[in-house]
Amino acid sequence: MPRSQLTDEEFALIEPLLPAEDHGGGRGRPFLPHRTVLEAIFWIHRTGAPWRDLPEEYGKWSTVYERFRRWREEGLFAEILAVLESAGRKAGKIDFEFSAVDGTSVRAHRCAGGALKKGRIRKKAKKHKP
Repeated sequence: MPRSQLTDEEFALIEPLLPAEDHGGGRGRPFLPHRTVLEAIFWIHRTGAPWRDLPEEYGKWSTVYERFRRWREEGLFAEILAVLESAGRKAGKIDFEFSAVDGTSVRAHRCAGGALKKGRIRKKAKKHKP
């Protein structure tokens, strides 16, 4: 199994959170299993590829996207994260000793701070007499 796919142990933690699989009773297109959809979603987020570039092995991109969109709106991914974080804490796999704060500074162009462009003159504000 490629390292990018869910292990049975990982999927066992997530599976109870997923909605019941509706196979449509043999009508319509074959049902795409939740595990395949999750692996496809993780592939998209790991690679940064557009949805339409999803490899065929994961199924139709539009099916995966629609399920991702629906699960995201329902808050399923927040629940998955909470369960995985809890399991990681219990197993001692989350290291709280190190934390990083991004101290990157981004220099803005001088006009972003209100400076005038070359050749322009700032009008002086009129002073009001009391």
